[in-house]
Amino acid sequence: MPLYLSPFFVISFLRYDVIGSIIGSGDLRLMTLQRVATAAVLIPFVVGLVLFGSTAWVAVALTVVIVLALREYFALGDAIGHRAYRIWTTVCAILLVYTQWVATLQASYQIPGGFALHRQIGRFANGLGATQDVFSLFLLGVTLLTLWTKRPLVEALPAAGVSSSALLLVAFPLSFAVRLHGWSREGPRLLLFALVITWAGDTVAYFVGRAMGKHPFAPHLSPKKTWEGAAASLVGSLLVGYAFSRWLSAPVPHLLAMAGVGNLAGQAGDLLESAYKRSAGVKDSGALLPGHGGILDRIDALILAIPAVWYYWTLVYSPGN
Repeated sequence: MPLYLSPFFVISFLRYDVIGSIIGSGDLRLMTLQRVATAAVLIPFVVGLVLFGSTAWVAVALTVVIVLALREYFALGDAIGHRAYRIWTTVCAILLVYTQWVATLQASYQIPGGFALHRQIGRFANGLGATQDVFSLFLLGVTLLTLWTKRPLVEALPAAGVSSSALLLVAFPLSFAVRLHGWSREGPRLLLFALVITWAGDTVAYFVGRAMGKHPFAPHLSPKKTWEGAAASLVGSLLVGYAFSRWLSAPVPHLLAMAGVGNLAGQAGDLLESAYKRSAGVKDSGALLPGHGGILDRIDALILAIPAVWYYWTLVYSPGN
């Protein structure tokens, strides 16, 4: 049975915020309909893009997600009076995705019309070829903006801080989704692995935490999270790792370890975003997705889970590739 038709995959894809809301009633009915409707639109698109789309199209879609996430992140900074260099940071975030896509290219990349984009051309004649180049360019831009801006000097440090953290804590880790997808023939399934271990972990954590959670996990960041839910989340991701042994070539011990590392990173990412919101004094990062909140609210765990899976796959399981 194809991966995208398996009952395991369908159940895992229905995240806790959709399934959990279905069991609600009364005043929650409208939110339930909004959540289900939003999920019904996004789920087929994400599945189809990851499994059947090219890495270039994944990069384009990811760029849109990152730009929207940065917009919400900048708004969190605005809430505490820290204005970022929005345009410059966004430009550099797009360049990060671009360099990650270039890194997946072979000697040449076929494009429609019978043309080929060669690696060196894709790197601006061997100029901008790696993520460190983007960070260097970003540093230069922030320097110029700080020295020649008309903003009050009191804003110099907060602007640089919010801009740098947006690039480092949101755009950069998410850009590894492109690297995962572009990793040989198994790339799409690797990216799907990172997504599903996160969604499954969130789903199990929600139900177990709601049913038997008694010991707060991080009450100062997220009062509703419990140790019972966190442990259940890890177990749920491990089950996903085992199930993916049918679709990935790695041995089961490596898949379990990769799922565990990805889950722990994802839970840390979730708490990290909670810290951002509490610092800004807001409940949700935005309201773009009806019934769900903002983009950051939906991808917080993936921000760290995706690079965790990437580094495990490349440094631990496949160190020579």
